[in-house]
Amino acid sequence: MIHEFKLIRRVEFCETDMAGIMHFSNFFRFMESAEHAFYRSLGFSVTLAREGGFKGLPRVHASCDFRAPLRCEDEVEIHLLVREKKTKALTYDFIFRKAGNEVARGAITVVCVDFDPATRTMKSGPLPAIMADNIEVAPPEKFPAKK
Repeated sequence: MIHEFKLIRRVEFCETDMAGIMHFSNFFRFMESAEHAFYRSLGFSVTLAREGGFKGLPRVHASCDFRAPLRCEDEVEIHLLVREKKTKALTYDFIFRKAGNEVARGAITVVCVDFDPATRTMKSGPLPAIMADNIEVAPPEKFPAKK
């Protein structure tokens, strides 16, 4: 079972603001990119089809603390760690590093839902077996101390 994943991304010009710094909202996009790449590494997609509708993973919490700026062309490592796993939800921590130095730390909690297109309703449900069977909580020593 897997409890962590790392993705390297380069900051693009379009992701920066007028000061040349990566806009804060893009940290959330980078977290989501790392999450989706994590799922692909396990052999499935964020789009979880099921008969008569689909399962989704809406965010119920997202946060990010910023320590240093990222600029255009910076290469950043996004380190995903599974903080918590429940029957219907997962919480991920994300540590952003540039040249080995932490520049930000974020978190996302997702809840598994069944979406019924006929009624356009969502109801929380258990994580699919492919997630439940392949994802585990990271050991405490994997989480660096907060600065």
